Amino acid sequence: MYIVTGGAGFIGSAFIWKLNSEGIDDILVVDNLGESEKWKNLVNRRYNDYIHKEDFRHMMDEEALHFDNVEAVIHLGACSSTTERDADYLMDNNFHYTCDLAAWAASKGIRFIYASSAATYGNGSLGFDDDLGGIGRLRPINMYGYSKQLFDLWALRHGLLDSIAGIKFFNVFGPNEYHKGDMTSVVFKSFHQIRETGRVRLFKSYHPDYADGGQKRDFVYVKDCVDVLWELVRDREVNGIFNLGTGKARTWNDLVNAVFAAMNLPPQIDYIEMPESLRGQYQYFTEARMGKLRKTGIDANFRTLEESVADYVQNHLQVENPYL
Repeated sequence: MYIVTGGAGFIGSAFIWKLNSEGIDDILVVDNLGESEKWKNLVNRRYNDYIHKEDFRHMMDEEALHFDNVEAVIHLGACSSTTERDADYLMDNNFHYTCDLAAWAASKGIRFIYASSAATYGNGSLGFDDDLGGIGRLRPINMYGYSKQLFDLWALRHGLLDSIAGIKFFNVFGPNEYHKGDMTSVVFKSFHQIRETGRVRLFKSYHPDYADGGQKRDFVYVKDCVDVLWELVRDREVNGIFNLGTGKARTWNDLVNAVFAAMNLPPQIDYIEMPESLRGQYQYFTEARMGKLRKTGIDANFRTLEESVADYVQNHLQVENPYL
């Protein structure tokens, strides 16, 4: 059995798609569906059962989780909103929940993979090095990033990083993100803006080193991400914290131009003011250093940005059933 927390979410449901493609359907999905549209991410998937997150946590606290033959726990269940302001909620949901689950998996000898985040790197002034010796120096600039940083440090203090693997996801985009509202990728937002108006809106730059639309991110396709996760699940000897991006930063202009190209339309971009609330926590540059992961032998060869965007647009966003 494979336990996937956040299994109805974006990366979680994509990972279940990967498991299904490997012929695996003995899967326990843990999530909080509520009144969201996340359930649609599961319609095409094969799995054994679904448990609400709070019921799962209660069973874990009461030592009532008695599952046989659990191969791995892939913990992708967290609030991923970088603008979430409820710090107590993030402390409980992102930090304490992960601590409890990691300790449970370790006590059972179960492979544990968890999602950290590139948001732990803050404004990027200290670089994007996933070497363990430097993680204590990082200063996240939003509460979401801090909640992820806290678990990275907790796992390091408790000596767990010799036996578990954490992934610092960079800017992931792709199918099954449709329920995320304002947190959907710019690829998704641009596609719909172009379809409705023929144009795309991007934030202006407020940094002298970056032109409007010239801000850079490490954009990585979710299908490539779940390939890496699967290799980490299978190789229990690869442990620690690893960046997961392409290793090549591209501009927002590049990203949007790729969407226009995938739709066979000429680029039409408008640059708009960034809300004041975002300016103090905006990252102008992110780029994953991928040498550490590649040295493990894990396949980290990704599609180009243009290939990824074309696949997402043409094989998902433009079709009747866009779900994996």
